[in-house]
Amino acid sequence: MGSISIKTAEDIAGMRVAGRLAAEVLDYIEPFIKPGVTTEELDRLCHDYMVNVQDSIPAPLNYCPPGYTPYPKATCISLNDIVCHGIPGDKVLKNGDVLNIDITVIKNGYHGDTSRMFAVGEPSILARRLSEITFECMWLGISKIKPGAHLGDIGHVIQQHAEKAGYSVVREFCGHGIGKVFHEEPQVLHYGRPGTLEELKAGMIFTVEPMINSGRREIRAMGDGWTIKTKDRSLSAQWEHTVLVTETGFEVLTVSPGMRPAPAIAQVPAPSATA
Repeated sequence: MGSISIKTAEDIAGMRVAGRLAAEVLDYIEPFIKPGVTTEELDRLCHDYMVNVQDSIPAPLNYCPPGYTPYPKATCISLNDIVCHGIPGDKVLKNGDVLNIDITVIKNGYHGDTSRMFAVGEPSILARRLSEITFECMWLGISKIKPGAHLGDIGHVIQQHAEKAGYSVVREFCGHGIGKVFHEEPQVLHYGRPGTLEELKAGMIFTVEPMINSGRREIRAMGDGWTIKTKDRSLSAQWEHTVLVTETGFEVLTVSPGMRPAPAIAQVPAPSATA
C-alpha cells in the first residue's frame, strides 16, 4: 500500500474546479439521452463540450494503464448489464435502457471524476429501483467520511444497504484516490467491515463509486480489453462522486446545478456549489 497524498489548499482549489467541470458535462449531456441516439454520438458531444467549451481534457481518451490497450474514447458509457468501462460505439439507445455515463476531465493538471445513471424513456421498475438503491449506497458511503473514520466504514454501509435490498456489490473495481494523478492511493472498497483499513485524514481526496448488480456479483471481461459485464447478464448500476475529507467531515467536489441532491436516507446537508 503506497502512501495517501494529503492535498494542499492549492490542490483542493484546483480539484473543486475540475470536479465542477466534470459534473457540468453530465448536466450538458442529459437532454441528448433519448431513443435512437448512439452511445458514440453521446461520447462525441461530451468530447466536444469538454475540449471546445470547457477547455478541459477528457482523461479517459488514450488512457493506458499497464497491461491494457489505450482507451479509445472520451467517456465510459455502460449500458444495462455493463458494469463499467463500456466503450461508446454504434449501439442505438432504445426505450427502457439504463446507462451510466462516467466523466473524468483534466483541468490545469487536476482530475475531476463523476458518473450518473440515466434512463432512456421509461425504465422498468427493477431498473429504477436498482439505480435508486445504488444512488443511496453512494451517499450512505459518503456520509461516513470524516477525519478519524476508516475506509472500511464506507464499504460496510454500502454493502449492507445493497445486500439488504437483495443486490450484490462488485468487488473487482473500487473507488480511488485522485488529484494530479487519475488513479492513486487509497483504494476505496465498496464492501468491508467498520473500523478497518486506512484512517481518513483531512486533505485526502478520493472517489466513492459503488457498482451494484441486481443479480450476482460475478463479472466477465469482454474481448475489447475494457468492457466489464455481469456474468449472469443482470442489470448493473453505478453512481460516483469525488469527495474531499475536510476538518469536520466531507465536501463533495463534483457538484453542478443539474446534479441530484443527496437522498434523505443519507442525512447529509445539501452541498453548496463552490465556484
